[in-house]
Amino acid sequence: MKKLIYISLIFSLIASCSSGDKKSELEKLKNQSTILQDQIKKLEEEISLENGGTTTSNPKIIDVLVKPIELETFKHYIDVQGQVEGDENLTISGKMAGTVDKIFVNEGDAVTKGEILAELDNLVLKESIEELKTSLGFTTQVYEKQKNLWDQKIGSEMQYLSAKNNKESLEKKLSTLYEQMELSKIKSPINGVVDAVDIKLGQSLMPGMPAIRVVNLNKLKVKADIAETYASKVKKGNEVVVYFPDLDKEVTSKIVYTAKVINNMTRTFSVEADLDAHNQDYRPNMIAVLKVVDYQKESSVVIPLNYIQSSGTSKYVYVVGNRSGDKIALKREITIGQNYNGRAEILSGLSLKDTIITSGYLDLTEGVLIKY
Repeated sequence: MKKLIYISLIFSLIASCSSGDKKSELEKLKNQSTILQDQIKKLEEEISLENGGTTTSNPKIIDVLVKPIELETFKHYIDVQGQVEGDENLTISGKMAGTVDKIFVNEGDAVTKGEILAELDNLVLKESIEELKTSLGFTTQVYEKQKNLWDQKIGSEMQYLSAKNNKESLEKKLSTLYEQMELSKIKSPINGVVDAVDIKLGQSLMPGMPAIRVVNLNKLKVKADIAETYASKVKKGNEVVVYFPDLDKEVTSKIVYTAKVINNMTRTFSVEADLDAHNQDYRPNMIAVLKVVDYQKESSVVIPLNYIQSSGTSKYVYVVGNRSGDKIALKREITIGQNYNGRAEILSGLSLKDTIITSGYLDLTEGVLIKY
């Protein structure tokens, strides 16, 4: 077709040479040639596109990365900050006023329930007990003699009762002194490890003052407060991911307790999750982030949020299409559900038959040729 056009142009040029105004005729033919070339190019491109082939102008083919759609479980989490606590993390104080006389443990020592950790000065109590023991011994002998006589109907009943009363009175006083003696001893109420010794020899100690802290690391938990908005969603048994920023570590656990009462001041309720007691990395009061599952759906289409583009109020992604054997980009409108941590649940618009374009999608338009 090009040859016919060129031949006709040549004949026109020869014919024009016989005319008087050759220059004017030459300009006219050149203009006609440019118009014809543009029309030829346009027709060739239209014919090529109708046949599904490439044009003589070699259209751009865009390189992309793709990934088949797969189903997975989508989970949405509530992120709240909490801390590690111990069910048995106790600061033990003295039960009576006195001066610290003996300290039997150091930090890091393992102790058992009832073990004496420290002792206050109890010299006066010891002397009083010894004195009372002596008096009780004498009073007991008098009582036994009066009892023997009374059993033989000798003597008066008043003498017998008086001796019995004196003996029992001294026994009660001695028992009271022994109890006071026990109060001077600081004992561990649990099995555990001494975490801190806050007293020194010779220090005056008052009741209620912190003395020694004992921790049982076999019973640790993470505790956090969650806004009352989620009270209907967060329940005992929910899966929870516990992240420790200082350890850069995540562990999976379950909610073992949810408070039934909303805190009137903070409008929150408490939740607790158990920790593996055998892991020695955990420490009481360590910061932890609880990621509590409040929504979960099985067999969902889930894609990264950055794959999704917007046009007005609609959301769309690009998927791989086919046109006469060529791979092309197709725009697919989608409906988004929940999203978490940069990933979105797709409610409609994508299926297992689709292959989504994961890289290079910003340069795409509907129907453009692609390769991957």
